[in-house]
Amino acid sequence: MTVETVYPTEFQLHLFHEGNLFESYRLFGSHVHHKNGEVYTSFCVWAPNALSIQLVGDFNNWSGEGYSLEQINNEGVWLLNVDKDLTGSMYKYKLTTPDGKVFLKADPYAFFSEVRPNTASIVYSLEGYKWKDTKWKQKKAKKNYLNEPLAIYEVHLGSWKIHESGDLYTYRELADELIPYVVEQGFTHLELLPLVEHPLDISWGYQGTGYYSATSRFGEPKDLMYFIDQCHQHGLGVILDWVPGHFCKDAHGLYQFDGTSQFDYANPMDRENHVWGTANFDLGKNEVQSFLISNAIFWMEYFHVDGFRVDAVSNIIYWPNSNENSVNQYGIDFLQKLNQTVSQYDSTVLMFAEDSTDWPQVTAPVHYGGIGFHYKWNMGWMNDILTYMETDPVHRKHVHDKVSFSLHYAFSENFVLPFSHDEVVHGKKSLVDKMPGDYWQKFAQFRLLLGYMIAHPGKKLLFMGNEFAQFAEWKDKEQLDWMLLDYEMHQKANEYMKELLKIYKRSKPLFQLDHVNEGFDWIDVNNREQSIFSFIRKAESEEDYLVVICNFTYHTYENYRIGVPLNNSFREILNSDTDRFGGANYINKKIIKAEKVEFHGKPYSVQLTIPAFSMIILRPVQHRKERKGNGKETVRRNASSRRKGE
Repeated sequence: MTVETVYPTEFQLHLFHEGNLFESYRLFGSHVHHKNGEVYTSFCVWAPNALSIQLVGDFNNWSGEGYSLEQINNEGVWLLNVDKDLTGSMYKYKLTTPDGKVFLKADPYAFFSEVRPNTASIVYSLEGYKWKDTKWKQKKAKKNYLNEPLAIYEVHLGSWKIHESGDLYTYRELADELIPYVVEQGFTHLELLPLVEHPLDISWGYQGTGYYSATSRFGEPKDLMYFIDQCHQHGLGVILDWVPGHFCKDAHGLYQFDGTSQFDYANPMDRENHVWGTANFDLGKNEVQSFLISNAIFWMEYFHVDGFRVDAVSNIIYWPNSNENSVNQYGIDFLQKLNQTVSQYDSTVLMFAEDSTDWPQVTAPVHYGGIGFHYKWNMGWMNDILTYMETDPVHRKHVHDKVSFSLHYAFSENFVLPFSHDEVVHGKKSLVDKMPGDYWQKFAQFRLLLGYMIAHPGKKLLFMGNEFAQFAEWKDKEQLDWMLLDYEMHQKANEYMKELLKIYKRSKPLFQLDHVNEGFDWIDVNNREQSIFSFIRKAESEEDYLVVICNFTYHTYENYRIGVPLNNSFREILNSDTDRFGGANYINKKIIKAEKVEFHGKPYSVQLTIPAFSMIILRPVQHRKERKGNGKETVRRNASSRRKGE
């Protein structure tokens, strides 16, 4: 029934209990071994306060008799080797707690799990998938992430599309449909809501039980590998939403695993999240650090993820349930250690902090005293601009600073501008429906809002459905309202989004100096009465810049004068009021020439038409000398927005 126990090394155990076994998934969990012509399956679990542990499963009729694990050290590591290849077998651990209670627990390190509502772990090998993303990895290694365009499409796989039968799309079906769609839209990355195994669909994956188990809702782990591999082959990066702060309290999961606060804080004030109904990881416990940091490395190694969006960072930085916002130094230390370790394993993997606090230096390197993330979600910008947009246009002059305030701190961190799932759910309404006014005005302001986001410093994130102006808020049990693409205004909204992303990726001023104040200059930030903002976005080359004008009211202005820095001629490369996008088509068709008229503190200025609720981008007309056959030089005008890389 069992073979002689093969012990882990003392060094492995030392590193685990020290908090530094960053590939702990190679030791813990279930693994099939081939040795000296024999095969056996090992089971290893950490449960420091359990009195006894038995292995139960479909291979022993769920009876643990004869399948007792041996405690192999004083710190609570237990081990059992079974002389069978148990691949595909379902199992749990039967633990007896210090007070004599008996629990059935799923394996914290299981690589695969039963489809909910069933909760058993499954013996599964992650080896053998043949990756074909070498070119992607080589290309990624050459990029400077700060100076590249980053446009993220946030997706909940369970509600992007659903079969008419109600069945969820599989990872492989999503590879066939989701990936080409996102590529066509023009996004650079997919961000997937958490894919760790979780018992309740409506938690969206944020309340996990199996951190090493890619959810079986959509297929097997190797199917997810295929999905991510296909993303890479189509030029899409994959960011995984990841929750190292807290976990759900379902009976089969991590909560009170050995009958005590093993993974979570012992103090209820530190442990309990009463709003979420979850428990906080004890981030000061070394074994928990090994568990969580190993998990990040695991997703990098086996699933080739390109980044992690770390959820609820504020709940890690500060102690929960604390009115004083007292700092949790354990949390700070953990995040620094996490980010340093991830960088050491693969410096191309990006770390994103979903953080609503004003904690400084979240995106500064650890050796400079920072936390070490690459990016932080700009929650302040998101809240301010949505408050501004939901204000009646007549009264926007009274909340003018909601637009301008973000530029006071825009370069204090490396920011992502997020319009995420949290902004379009639980009665908050969709982005387009948040806009005041009638049907036409809602769409016009929706285009203005997205245009302003693209032009504002910071990388971009948009939740699924916003690319075609989903009118109803997100319904997590239903698919997106794809029938809206049969309606003209939604079709045009989608065309606008695709054009925005095309211009964004082609225009160095919109991404090259995102993280430094040299990349931005206000032209006019004080026009409170007309609610018009104008500014310049700059690239590294002094001559490569864009002029952006945003009109947040329903008045149209002709011959409106804007100051510009150089004596250029300009072409309007984007106008959100174009009829192609659903607007009234008050556009500037002709080349706009600068005049030697000082305005807005600039030595030159231009005059143009500014439509109601519009966002306009002007690009200087580039000239280059081109030799003809007779040796004379002529000047050719180029619409550089049509040229890749300019």
